[in-house]
Amino acid sequence: MYEDKFVNRLTKLRMKKGVSARDMSLSIGQSESYINKIENGNALPSMSIFFYICEYFGITPAQFFEDEVECPITLKKTFENLKCLSAEQLEHINNIIEDIKR
Repeated sequence: MYEDKFVNRLTKLRMKKGVSARDMSLSIGQSESYINKIENGNALPSMSIFFYICEYFGITPAQFFEDEVECPITLKKTFENLKCLSAEQLEHINNIIEDIKR
């Protein structure tokens, strides 16, 4: 069960990034078929490789498992940008978000 969730999340994040399993494997210092083996359910990464995977996506391990967040990288960038806004600007952004959700 957890393995399936892990595989689904990894695949979704990789595809969202627009990178092949082969390229991702090589980018994290593994054999060219490494990510394919994980996505096919034939392997699971060690903790250290899992941390490399998170680093590759630019997210924390906690964000990796927040599967209700479809775009954790975009959310992280947005949050960083929001920190620079004034209270009034944040209120405007919040109103836009509320309007979009309707």
